[in-house]
Amino acid sequence: MRTCRRELLDRTSILNQRHLLHSLREYEVFYNRHPPHQGIANARPLTPLPEPITDPHRLAHLNIHRRDRLGGIPHEYDRAA
Repeated sequence: MRTCRRELLDRTSILNQRHLLHSLREYEVFYNRHPPHQGIANARPLTPLPEPITDPHRLAHLNIHRRDRLGGIPHEYDRAA
């Protein structure tokens, strides 16, 4: 509940009940489907870390897509294949 309030409700001007319910549903989908940030590439302590990218050409061509949810309050970042 605190996360929803801090990340959504404290940053949004809610217009009416319909807007509130829509915002809460969208945030619920975002919160439950978005992978947690647990470190580099979500590597857990018992799994090896991914190989670092040291080639400058590969670093310059990383293809990251940002998707705004609820008008840009929470963002989702995906690495394109």
